[in-house]
Amino acid sequence: MPSNQKIVTQYARMWPREVFDAMEGKKLLLGDVKDLHHPGVYILYRDDIPYYVGKTKGRLYSRLHDHANKSTDRYFNFWNYFSVFVVPAQHVDEIEGVLIASMPTANSAVPRLRQITLPKNLAKILRQARRHQLGQSA
Repeated sequence: MPSNQKIVTQYARMWPREVFDAMEGKKLLLGDVKDLHHPGVYILYRDDIPYYVGKTKGRLYSRLHDHANKSTDRYFNFWNYFSVFVVPAQHVDEIEGVLIASMPTANSAVPRLRQITLPKNLAKILRQARRHQLGQSA
């Protein structure tokens, strides 16, 4: 990838779900936001807690509209804010993986990233230190 090409080109942070209800006449206003008609990654929040990380190689607007308006959608009842990241389609999987790996969510997907494991000897030292600390605080 050329060094001047960005992976994330735009974002929107913590927009309320109600933006999908705003209309002018019979037209949904959010549908006019051209920046949401690109591929990308999104986070659905329950209040300010990340609930679900999703992706689309299609249009962010369409995917989020489904989450907001289809009562049969798996996450329909569980979120009230969202953030979006406009990402070229070839990087959507990577960015989604980074977000899933970085925060606890309801995602059942496992990031397609190679995980670094804590060396066993270091884990043992940390466990011993924690036990020692717990013994002193009792």
